[in-house]
Amino acid sequence: MTDPTHNALGRLRGQLVVSVQADDDSPLRDTAIIVALCRAVLAGGAGGLRLRTPEDIQAARLLTSLPIIGLTKTRHPGFDAFITATAAEVRSVVRAGADIVAVDATLLSRPEPLEGLIAAAHDEGALLMADVSTQGEAEHAYALGADIVGTTMSGYTPHSPQQLAPDFALMAALQARGLPFIAEGRLKTVDDAKQARRAGAWAVVVGSAITRPDHVTRWFVDALGN
Repeated sequence: MTDPTHNALGRLRGQLVVSVQADDDSPLRDTAIIVALCRAVLAGGAGGLRLRTPEDIQAARLLTSLPIIGLTKTRHPGFDAFITATAAEVRSVVRAGADIVAVDATLLSRPEPLEGLIAAAHDEGALLMADVSTQGEAEHAYALGADIVGTTMSGYTPHSPQQLAPDFALMAALQARGLPFIAEGRLKTVDDAKQARRAGAWAVVVGSAITRPDHVTRWFVDALGN
């Protein structure tokens, strides 16, 4: 684990990172629209961005020198992990301009070993964020050399709590173990973000609640029983 106080992670400490992503079938899935959303959240005071394609990362890099967490989402036949699951994807994200590469670091089946992804990020001069769903996965990722872990995948693996709320229990466990973490996943309100900060989060990532009106609309529609 790199000392997080002397790099991009140090700049993110205490900050709100906004995840600016759109599903492939979303009307927002266009790099020009992603850039416009980035401009909006940066104007609002975001301390960093989380972006999902090399094209989006490269375009956003022209807007800001703030830290960018980059990733890809690619399905690999026969494997479950799809967030930056190969060394080639890691390198493409870094070369596009990301300071930190996010990868799936769960127990889900993967096309390449996690340690190879960590090495690829470090070889490219970037840091690696291990997206995990449990405390055990976080400890394993740190043992392999990850620079920070994120609670991103809790609820998205069969062996993590199947809940719609943020996994504050996981955050508390990581804090108790002295493991730095970025809070991410299902944070939908200001109160969620504040609670994650109180739980010891190094930084807080919020995505859908800020940048995905299609998702937020569905929350309201479902709540109204339509």
